[in-house]
Order: sequence, then structure tokens, then C-alpha cells
Amino acid sequence: MTVARPLWRGRALALLGIVLVAFSLRSAVASLSPVIDHVARDFPVPSVVVGLIGAAPPVCFAVFGLVTPLVERRFGLERVAVGALALVSLGLILRGFAGDSITLLAATVVVFAGVGAGNVLLPPLVKKYFADRLGVMMTLYSTMMAVSTFVPPLVAVPIADSLGWRVSLGVWGVFAVLALLPWIALLVAERGRASASAPASRPAPAVADHADDLTDAVAAATGPIAVVPASPKVFGRLWRLPLAWALALVFGTSSTMAYVAFAWLPTVLVDTAGVSPATAGFLLSLFALAGLPCGLLVPILVVRFQATRPLFLFAVAAGLVGLGGLLIAPTFAPALWAIVYGLTAVMFPLSLVLLSIRARTPESAVALSGFVQSIGYAIAAVFPLLVGLLHDTTDGWQLPLAVVMAVLVVSIPAGLVAGRRRTIEDEWEARHGRW
Repeated sequence: MTVARPLWRGRALALLGIVLVAFSLRSAVASLSPVIDHVARDFPVPSVVVGLIGAAPPVCFAVFGLVTPLVERRFGLERVAVGALALVSLGLILRGFAGDSITLLAATVVVFAGVGAGNVLLPPLVKKYFADRLGVMMTLYSTMMAVSTFVPPLVAVPIADSLGWRVSLGVWGVFAVLALLPWIALLVAERGRASASAPASRPAPAVADHADDLTDAVAAATGPIAVVPASPKVFGRLWRLPLAWALALVFGTSSTMAYVAFAWLPTVLVDTAGVSPATAGFLLSLFALAGLPCGLLVPILVVRFQATRPLFLFAVAAGLVGLGGLLIAPTFAPALWAIVYGLTAVMFPLSLVLLSIRARTPESAVALSGFVQSIGYAIAAVFPLLVGLLHDTTDGWQLPLAVVMAVLVVSIPAGLVAGRRRTIEDEWEARHGRW
């Protein structure tokens, strides 16, 4: 058993680096949509572009979630982390200098290329430096990611009003630059140690263990499970398993709710509830804040009480109530609708815990994670763009909101299947024989 030691002893730089990385990975997601009206005063931002900006995160997460492990094997965790943070910093700063909607979109893609790589790297970095404090560190960095999701929309409009939208967008690049410094220092120190000792082969990257207890489940709930290639044989079998598809649809529904909100919720609130852009940014912050306790409570409820189906149905009901309120009575209680809609965030940690407990071995958990997240993010990438197109076509928000509500309803059978207490190996053996 590993003896726990103080978080800061001999690894203060890693602790600071992980905290700053966690903050930087999410601050870009929700900082643009609250000030899109400020941007539109300088140059047109068509709904299609706003939709593409909303689709950029899941697309980049899917693509770079597959590419990053290959790059990491060649260059190492710390070097690739520095590269990812450099992309995030560059994209965030360039976004503040955008001269038209295309350069704004291009800078956003650069940001989320780095974020997509960082999402994959952060759990193994925690595993490498804090193997004795996994539960504490996973909770710390998931909390920082939640904080960095609800703070930007809270302050984006006030900064834009006083200093301009370019400063409001570019200021988040400062945090990404600060996050670079500890990892650069660690690389320099590591190079110094390596030159002072005999060359040694680099060990395989650290990967989170199979989530068979509460600590591992919390770890699984806060980020991607694996940073190693999945077995092609296992991955190929997943295409034939309803359980794998059900998990992918639940994950896709979770991501769809989040990225549609981050792309469009402020605009919907301004148009339908008649609130100011600053208030809309505050309400988006409330939407994000509603998800803060989910990452802490959901793993406990799933692992200890097997509450998968009740949690999923609660998230669906919350989404239908929140979106229904925005559709039917947007001016009645917009803050309430935003918070209740934000409770769909229950699905995210639920999905990621299930990726661990619905597989028997780390190898099959890796394959299941790749399958579910690739398909889930592909699904989520469609809807921010579709919502924008439907809004342009109908010149209203009734049909777009109804479509998002339909996604929740259609996902119910998948959630019920995902709630079955069986693994992908169990399902394969029941259908096709030995795993």
C-alpha cells in the first residue's frame, strides 16, 4: 500500500501545474458566448459560425483524444502537456485579435485542439505525480474545472463593457501562460537529472486503474479514463453490443446538453427572456454552477447505491423542465430554468463512472472509453450547429429548443439499458459465447 505524503513535498510544481491546467482547460468553453453580441458590433458573426464554434469542443475532443496518446508515447507526458498549453495560450490570445468571424473560429479551433489534448493528459499526470493522493487530487482538479466553467461567463460581460470584448476573451490566455511555467520548470529539472544519470528507458505512461472502489470511481468521473491505445479486437466487438451503444448515446446526450448551452443559452435568454447580456452571462454561470456538486455526489451514489437509472431519469426530467420553462414561460423564472437545465450535468460523471464499472478489465475499459467518447462527441458536435441553422430558418427558438428536448426523450431507452448491472463482457458472452 502506498503511503500518502504531503501534496506539496517534492512536487509543489506539479501541484501548481495541475491546478492551473485544470483551470485553463475549461475557461475557454464558456467565455465567448456571453460577449458574442459585443463581437457582433465590430463584425458580423453568422449563426452558422456560432454553431461551428459550439461544435468545435466535441470535435476537437474526439480527434485529439485519439491522436494525443500516440504523440505522448513519442515525447512524454510533460512535453506534450507543454505543447497543449501552448496551443491553448496561443488560441486564447489570438481570439482577442480576431478581425472577422473566420479568424475567430480558427482561433477557437486552436484553443480546443490544446484543450482536447489536455483532457487526455491530465488524469495520467495526476496518476504519475500523486498516486498516493488520487482521490484528493481528482476532487481538487475536478473542482477547479467546475470553477473555471462558471467564473468566465460571470465576468465576461463586465470586462467587455469596461475594457472591450478583446480583453474579455484574451485575458484567459494569461492563465494558460501561467499554467505553462510549472511544467517548463519540471522539464528543465528532469533534463538536469537525466544528464546527471545514465540513460534509462522511459516507463509506460501512467493509466488510471480500473474503478473497482470509490476512489477510482471518483477518478473516472472527472476525466477521460485512458491514455493508451485500446485493443482493436475488443474495440471491434463493441460495435455489436447494445450496452456499448447505450453508453455512447448517454454520453452524447450529456455532451449535447452542455455544448448547446455554452453556444446558445445566453442568446436564447436575451431573445426570449428579455434579459441583458450581462444577466445572460450570469445565468450561464448558474447553469455551469449547477453541475459542480454532480462530480462529487454521482460517483458515490452509483458505486454505493447502484443509483444509475434514477440519476439518469432525474437528469432527463431536469433537462425537460428547464428547457420547457425556456420554451413556454421564459420570462417567468429564467434563473430557475437555467439552474434546472444545468442539472443535466448529472449525466457526465454518471457516464464516465459507467465506463469503468461496465468493463471487467483495464483493457476493455480503455476500448469502451474510446468507443463511447468518440461516438458521443461526434453526436454532440452536430447539435450546436443544428440549433443555429434551425434558428436561422424559423427566426425563433421554439423549434431548436424542442429538438434539444427531443434528444433527451430519445435517450431514455439508452439510459435504461446502460443501467443494467452487467459488463460488456457479460453481454458479449450472453450473445456470442466466450469473450
